Amino acid sequence: MEFDINSLRSLATVVSFVMFVGILVWAFSSRKTADFEQAAKLPFEQD
Repeated sequence: MEFDINSLRSLATVVSFVMFVGILVWAFSSRKTADFEQAAKLPFEQD
């Protein structure tokens, strides 16, 4: 198999897409909801 610039671009696209989907799954997972809700309230807390 010959590895040229187009193969590298295709591989980079696939890796980027997989990382994007992974971040979406991580951000919308139910285990992180409480952490994100707590972080969203930080600007409104009094010192």
